[in-house]
Amino acid sequence: MATCKVWLLLCCCFVLAILHHPNPGYCDDVVAETPDSQEGEKGCGCSGLNRGNTVKIGEPGSEATGKCPTGKCSHEDEAPADKYREDANQPTSPYPRTNQMSYIKAGTFTMGTNNPVVVMDGEGPPRKVELDAVLADKYEVSNAEFEIFVNATGYVTEAEKFGDSFVLEARLSEETLSKVTEAVMQTPWWLKVVGSDWRHPEGPDTNIDDRMDHPVVHVSWNDAVEYCKWAGKRLPTEAEFEYASRGGKENRTFPWGNRLLPKGKHMMNVWQGTFPKINTAEDGYAGTCPVTAYEPNNFGLHNILGNAWEWTADWWTTEHSADFKKNPTGPEGGTDKVKKGGSYMCHASYCHRYRCAARSQNTPDSSASNLGFRCFADADKPPAGVEIEGLP
Repeated sequence: MATCKVWLLLCCCFVLAILHHPNPGYCDDVVAETPDSQEGEKGCGCSGLNRGNTVKIGEPGSEATGKCPTGKCSHEDEAPADKYREDANQPTSPYPRTNQMSYIKAGTFTMGTNNPVVVMDGEGPPRKVELDAVLADKYEVSNAEFEIFVNATGYVTEAEKFGDSFVLEARLSEETLSKVTEAVMQTPWWLKVVGSDWRHPEGPDTNIDDRMDHPVVHVSWNDAVEYCKWAGKRLPTEAEFEYASRGGKENRTFPWGNRLLPKGKHMMNVWQGTFPKINTAEDGYAGTCPVTAYEPNNFGLHNILGNAWEWTADWWTTEHSADFKKNPTGPEGGTDKVKKGGSYMCHASYCHRYRCAARSQNTPDSSASNLGFRCFADADKPPAGVEIEGLP
């Protein structure tokens, strides 16, 4: 009799747990991923890739100046794309176009999380946010798409003007590595590489000939804004990006659910192996992957997590209110801009930021080999010449 009572009690507890779960319809998906180890104080170092935050290799404490050699690295006074180019979205590339967009209907969702993994990033508290309908690029901006912009405008990126950008040590050739003189303070696997830019992702001895369908990287926030202007689009707010990434799901770690590898299947491009030295590339990619890779989320967006970090429009803050907000745009000012989505370099042991609620930041002139973007647009202002899926 005692045994029967125990089993009856256990069954009742199980039923109550299911009934009180916020999304009982996803019972096969409620096991959240746990990091392999606790997030270190500095993580993978992505947020420290700011110009001036380097030391001479072999000379601890000797900071680089971070000044642009031309003395003019901001494009505020020389932007070639202040006026929308109506021909921006015409088929002027030998490569298949990936500038298509998805219509995302207006809605209310829970932004942030009550179970933050990287507390210092301000992932919480969870708060209800209402957003207007928006258009989102189905793909990250690719090298091919960015090349169209550069060819049409003559635009020069900030990495090209500075003459250098940040690259992971493990991705460099021995020849390039032998010429490196500066590393990022406290995360020395990030190196300042002279001659690295969007056309030369791992230094001057590399190119993008076989990566035209990969996301453009080594683009600063300022560069991304100029591209968006030219294309008749804009960067998303942080809230819009997170809403889009969740694909209509509530309180889920990833766009597809809570399991990193549902049924053992890789769903995004992140790091496997031992960071920062060995990426075993079990997902098929040691670096970036094509912007068309992997299944899209419920809103039709590919690689919204992983592959390359993506800039947003918002200034960075870690202080958030739990109050309801409508169309939030972040602080009025700051020093860093928010980036979302994580990258191929993310691993739970160092940078468990390949989650919908995760976030990080960089200064607007920062650039790196894992940092790109995608464009959004107001739903009532669709850019001409762009194929839009689901537009009512």
